Order: sequence, then structure tokens, then C-alpha cells
Amino acid sequence: MKLEQPDPESMEGRSVIVTGAGSGIGRALALGFCRDGAAVVGVDQDEERLAALGEVGVRTVTGDVTDPATLVAAVTAALELRGRVDVLFNNAGFGSRGRVDSQPIERFRDVVAVHLFASYAGIQAVCPAMQRQRHGRIVNVLSRAAEACLPTNSAYSAGKAALWALTRSAAAELAPDGILVNGLIPGMTNTAIWGRDRPELQPPEAVYPTALALATLRDDGPTGRVFWDLEEYPLFEWTIGRGVLLAANGDGSGE
Repeated sequence: MKLEQPDPESMEGRSVIVTGAGSGIGRALALGFCRDGAAVVGVDQDEERLAALGEVGVRTVTGDVTDPATLVAAVTAALELRGRVDVLFNNAGFGSRGRVDSQPIERFRDVVAVHLFASYAGIQAVCPAMQRQRHGRIVNVLSRAAEACLPTNSAYSAGKAALWALTRSAAAELAPDGILVNGLIPGMTNTAIWGRDRPELQPPEAVYPTALALATLRDDGPTGRVFWDLEEYPLFEWTIGRGVLLAANGDGSGE
């Protein structure tokens, strides 16, 4: 399926929490939502980078996203701004290269914690407000690395694959509360995750249209799915087969 072209004016009066907002895609999303009239709470551990966002109207929360208290503080800030929490973007993340036979387990744990445990903490933090509202949109930033599983990328791939599973589980559980949970694949983007400038890749701002579309989904919109450039992306279908995914759903619907 293809998402509807987003209407920027639909963000007026809403509140958005973006993790990993200090740079890259997170910064682009925070600035985009702020520009379109939303009250934005940006979360990052880099206080200096957050300060630059604060200067343009983004409310900032400095802290480690793997600490649930950081996400609770972000929700408190959003409630102070608008009295509600409409959107959570679990965007924080980083890469780590290392072979499975030599990468320290502590490093593996840190990567998975930021992508998976922090996202879980974020979902738990926003749920009470979203459930009271009977409305919410949660977007987890995924990656094709989850299915590609290239050498020396086990930690990042595992974290993103697990986040895909969390996305689908949360979507099934929270749908009755009016909360839609989806995944977003940014594609190859010029961010600090590469460790160097990659001007041949798309800029972080290119991700914003899909992010905006997912943030403004209608109540009958999709949930438990993955999107890339406004199009649904069949994550894992080419590696493990659609038949396996259909069987895993139990009813054979694939939905």
C-alpha cells in the first residue's frame, strides 16, 4: 500500500517526541514537525546539540534513552506543552562493527539496548497518555540491515530485527486503544552513523515526508507495517519468504 501525501497543516496543535534528536534524521524530524506547527520534544544525550534545537522552539530533554526515566521526562514535557502526546518517534540509534567471535558482548548489548530497550521504554512511557486520549501514533525507525545481516553488523542487524518484532507485537496489542504502531525505513541517508560524510546519499530531510504521513495517519490507517518513501516495504519477505510470515500470523491473512 502507499501512504497518502501528508498535509503539513495537520500537525497544528499536536505534540511529538523524537529520540536521537540531536543530529541526523532525528534532528531533521524535530525541525520539520516544529516548522509545521507541532510542539516537539527532542531527546538526546548530547546537550550541546540539543541546545541548538532549543533555540528554534524545540523543548529538549537531555538523557540516556535506555533509562526509562528519560522517556518519562519527555512525556512530562509534552504534556506540559500541549496536554497530550500524539506521536512518538523511536529514532535513537548507532552502529557498531565487529565480528561475532571477537566483538565484546558489552558493545553488542549497548547497541541492542539503544535500538530495542529504549524503544520499548518509549512505548511504555507514552502509552498512559495515548490510551487516555484513545489516540496515538508510534513510529519505530527500522533498517534493511535487519534482513541483510551483513558481516560485522550483527549487533545493529539484531537490534533492528528485534525492533521489527516489537513493532508488530505492540501494534496488535495497542490497536484497540486507538494507537497505531508502524516502522519507518529511512533508506541510505547521510548521517553520522557512517563515521564520515557521505554527500552522495540522501539528506536527512528526505525522510520527513514519510515520517509526517505516519504521524498523521487516520484512525483507520495501517498498523504493524513498515514503510519506506511512502510505500509499504515487505521487510523479511525476500529472505525468509512470504509464506513463512503468513503462517506466523496464524490466520494466514498476512495483516
